[in-house]
Amino acid sequence: MPATASFTIDSTTGRLPISLVYERRGSGEPLLLLHGIGHHRQAWDPIVDILAVERDVIAVDLPGFGESPGLPDGAPYDLPTVVLALGAFCAELGVNRPHVAGNSLGGLLALDMGRSKLTRSVTALSPAGFWTQAERRYAFGVLRGMRVGARLLPPRVVEQLSRTTAGRAALVSTIYARPGRRSPEAAVAETRALRNATGFQPTLSTGRGVLFTDDVPHVPVTIAWGTRDRLLVPRQGVRATNAIPGARLIRLPGCGHVPMSDDPALVARVVLDGSAPVGSG
Repeated sequence: MPATASFTIDSTTGRLPISLVYERRGSGEPLLLLHGIGHHRQAWDPIVDILAVERDVIAVDLPGFGESPGLPDGAPYDLPTVVLALGAFCAELGVNRPHVAGNSLGGLLALDMGRSKLTRSVTALSPAGFWTQAERRYAFGVLRGMRVGARLLPPRVVEQLSRTTAGRAALVSTIYARPGRRSPEAAVAETRALRNATGFQPTLSTGRGVLFTDDVPHVPVTIAWGTRDRLLVPRQGVRATNAIPGARLIRLPGCGHVPMSDDPALVARVVLDGSAPVGSG
């Protein structure tokens, strides 16, 4: 069952009250899961039960996404503010330096948390921030198009489309290589999440100038990229390992931008290996 953590942070715009909705299950070392822009914590559902056998799994809705309310008016949706909020969220839960796995925007946030020494390890699946300007403009254009479609389609049409494989492909094939594996309920829910995400536009706006160029020298880093990622193309993974020389780069054959549904067993194994306790194996 979802729960809500409420806390405050000191940002450049003053003291901000923040509430984040999350689900927690399993046992072992803590593992925080961060979704991408326009998505919600349920993006991790295909692998959460696998991860929870070996980890204390915390899947959270980022500010302004899923069931989490947006940041207070005037607060920036930039990396420093959101990373500060995630650090305070972990402290509120009594979690000290969790392992962090993130996808897309969540991967970028995970890496920045690692750079800020807030994590035990980082696993980033197709993380944002390693694009050229042309690649960023393309990705942002695709995301805006997805958002417009999600907002214009009447709910009854979304539900009708979700009932067939072809319809689910029309709804979510931009981010999944195997959209037919999404259930009708999941396709409807994530279309609704994209439509209702109050954090979408401010997050996209702050992302225009984002490039991740620093090393993350203090923790183990795994970068994984789907070979069929059509939003952030796989060559960006090479740039990621150039910026973070100690990182492992793993190919996810046949997977798209959000790979957890495309190959749950493989992605779960990558996350578990990437978050292995120090000294294990």
